[in-house]
Amino acid sequence: MLRDFAAIDFETANQQLSSVCSVGIVIVRNGIITDRFYSLIQPEPNYYCYGNTTVHGLTAADTDTAQVFSKVWKEIEPLLGNLPLVAHNKGFDEGCLKAAFKTYGMDYPDYRFYCTLAESRRQLKHLPNHQLHTVAEDCGYILVNHHHALADAEACAEIALQLL
Repeated sequence: MLRDFAAIDFETANQQLSSVCSVGIVIVRNGIITDRFYSLIQPEPNYYCYGNTTVHGLTAADTDTAQVFSKVWKEIEPLLGNLPLVAHNKGFDEGCLKAAFKTYGMDYPDYRFYCTLAESRRQLKHLPNHQLHTVAEDCGYILVNHHHALADAEACAEIALQLL
């Protein structure tokens, strides 16, 4: 059973995976949430698509004065240490992380990633879908403020504690 990890969620400004505009991280140690981190990020490329804004509500006005990814990640790295990362739809969040690292010329440290979406599909076959809010509710967690990166990371952490 996975008891020590960091749940992570990104929101993006446009269709480019590197365009992360917010990140939420929830640190879990010994099965207990011990820390939370949230930051807006100035996206790269720095433009917003209507569809993305419709999902998460963020606009250029929200991130114009935010730090770029490389500076935000310097704050996050000490929180992570050697913890594995967990995301609901690993393909998206891991893809965002790798794309942002590449965009900023940073060396990617090959984080271990686990996926609550894949695990929910394996274990929770009775669900009508495996969207984050559906899986969270089935695990007894009510997700409020869906598509806020920190709220989604917390829901992911709660799911991981039950399924991983």
